[in-house]
Amino acid sequence: MNIPFSPPFIDQDTINEVVDTLQSGWITTGPKVKALEAEVVKLTSCPQALCVNSWTSGAMLVLKWFGIGPGDEVIVPAYTYSATALSIIHCGAKPIMVDVREDFTIDPAKIEEAITSRTKVIMPVDIAGLMCDYTAINELVSSQKNKKLFIAETEKQKQLGRILVLSDAAHSVGASFDGKVAGSVTDITIFSFHAVKNITTAEGGVICINLPTPFNNEEEYKLMRLWTLNGQTKDAFTKSQSGGWKYDILFAGLKVNMPDLCAAVGLSQIKKYNNELLKKREAIAIQYHSFFQEFEWAQLPLMNDEKRKSCFHLYPLRIKGISEIQRDNMIDIISKLGVSVNVHFIPMPLLTLFKDMGYHIADYPIALDNYSREISLPIYPQLMNEEVKYVCESIKEAYLQVLNAND
Repeated sequence: MNIPFSPPFIDQDTINEVVDTLQSGWITTGPKVKALEAEVVKLTSCPQALCVNSWTSGAMLVLKWFGIGPGDEVIVPAYTYSATALSIIHCGAKPIMVDVREDFTIDPAKIEEAITSRTKVIMPVDIAGLMCDYTAINELVSSQKNKKLFIAETEKQKQLGRILVLSDAAHSVGASFDGKVAGSVTDITIFSFHAVKNITTAEGGVICINLPTPFNNEEEYKLMRLWTLNGQTKDAFTKSQSGGWKYDILFAGLKVNMPDLCAAVGLSQIKKYNNELLKKREAIAIQYHSFFQEFEWAQLPLMNDEKRKSCFHLYPLRIKGISEIQRDNMIDIISKLGVSVNVHFIPMPLLTLFKDMGYHIADYPIALDNYSREISLPIYPQLMNEEVKYVCESIKEAYLQVLNAND
């Protein structure tokens, strides 16, 4: 049996939507993007949603919109993909890494220890579909102590009057926290629509704008939309209309808009996400839980608790009592059995770029422990019951082989 790790979900509806876009004569940012943004608003209950060409560019846009630059600090977990920190570095600011909890999400107690007068943004990262502890994080930024510490240096920072909470929700579209769906829990949330995500546009992302008073979210959407188009007052679709050629450039923006051709893929998926795609992911996670809960050596991932429900983006299984080398040996065996697995993530302080910047993995013991024992299993709507069973048996076989090799 040959089981890929995370192929995109492409059905006939997706193909039809893309063909419709191709036949429309309009393939860059236009009506399909607007339709996808409307569906995101419907899914998340956020006031405004702005599509972009990647999570990373969306994060850079928001940081620049908020006036982040040299001398500023942004708090992030050490346990995340590098794009989280790279978006900060590209704005000239400094990522301040903190450790995570055993459930993979950022530790609010470590955030509190890291806040300084230079802290402008906290960027929590939802992992595997599980959201962070946003009650604790939102309380941190709203506390009088941290509000007094906050130094506003731009108009947007003065309007907010505190640290911005920018949620890296690349993994958590459709997840929920305390009765609210991801996208409406923090000031700003950014989803990824990359090829391996629960909803894909091949490449892309979306910024969910949920700013408090005195912000006008519709006006901030309009401004951020200008940011996606070089600061240009008209998009290509508007300019193409009769007599609409004249435009102006208001500021040095970015070029990070999503094209209709990509939006078409996501549009077909988001319409069936809650009622079909998400339910299939959950069913697979339940199958994994049912199998692995029988084994003392298997540490099951947290999928639900009293406040949180996952969207089952990943199934991050950890193996108790093994070393990183043994985990790697397990992956080699699993791969030879025809099952593609992955690891989420290599903590950033283990990567050359960040080591050279002075980050030390010894400062993040829980991140290192989570990483060293973690194996991400395939979980996607196309996966059949017999394939899930084969994945389970392959993991078990790999564990037994590695265990016996050390006897």
